[in-house]
Amino acid sequence: MNAVAWSRNPYLPHAAQVVERVEEGRDIFTLRLRLSDAGARAAYRFQPGQFNMLYLYGVGEVAISIVSDPDDPGLIDHTIRAVGRVTQGLQRLKAGDALGLRGPFGRGWPVEAARGRSLLLITGGLGCAPTTSMIHYALQRRESYGALTLCHGVKHPGDLIYGERIQSWCAAPDTQVLLTADKGTPEWRGRVGQVTQTLEDIAPEMFKGVAMMCGPEPMMRAVAENLLRRGMAPADIYLSLERNMQCAVGHCGHCMFGGKFICKDGPVFSYTEVSALLAVKGL
Repeated sequence: MNAVAWSRNPYLPHAAQVVERVEEGRDIFTLRLRLSDAGARAAYRFQPGQFNMLYLYGVGEVAISIVSDPDDPGLIDHTIRAVGRVTQGLQRLKAGDALGLRGPFGRGWPVEAARGRSLLLITGGLGCAPTTSMIHYALQRRESYGALTLCHGVKHPGDLIYGERIQSWCAAPDTQVLLTADKGTPEWRGRVGQVTQTLEDIAPEMFKGVAMMCGPEPMMRAVAENLLRRGMAPADIYLSLERNMQCAVGHCGHCMFGGKFICKDGPVFSYTEVSALLAVKGL
């Protein structure tokens, strides 16, 4: 089987190698990967908001968002929190180590529908990871999008990751970065409070653009309701949802959300698609 055909088989993992490992915070790290086969590297394409299945040989695999830009030269970045057997195993990998990669999977952010419009990205906790590729995408194609506002909330200042990236985002043209923590410290220079409160510091015209968010579902529901009260259209609000995605192709059923599969119908949905489902407690 040639490399291009093999790379498109959703059931077979690609051989990949860790090129670089970056410590982002307590139990949070980024793995920069390169596909081992040159043909697979040439064929591999993804859109911001999609995810890969990372396979640790002999242990298992896990769904992880892609955080790099689609035009990065052959490198695929994933930011991971070590919370289970597979992710803790991935945490032990170092440059030169091998792993498997299946993907990309899912529906990403609406990069074309948002073209020419302002972008409002709102995240909580490690929810910043699924939006990071979209941030890079917009900043590297700055002429294609309007004003960019990033709102990111964490529980504690020590939970904030991407320090250098955030500094570069703050320095980008026509870009506003608003940070908040539920509990502050003497050294904290951002807001103290919920991420919804950062919306008070945003110019009203931003609510005529496109919103993209990821984080705990209660946070996203609260933000969506706030945006609607401010006049944003439901069809212009997008959410990246998380469930237990084990197969990534809609076969196992673990990630079903009502009648939808998060792995193939999402993970990005418009608010109009999922607002009724999000209102069902425990779904």
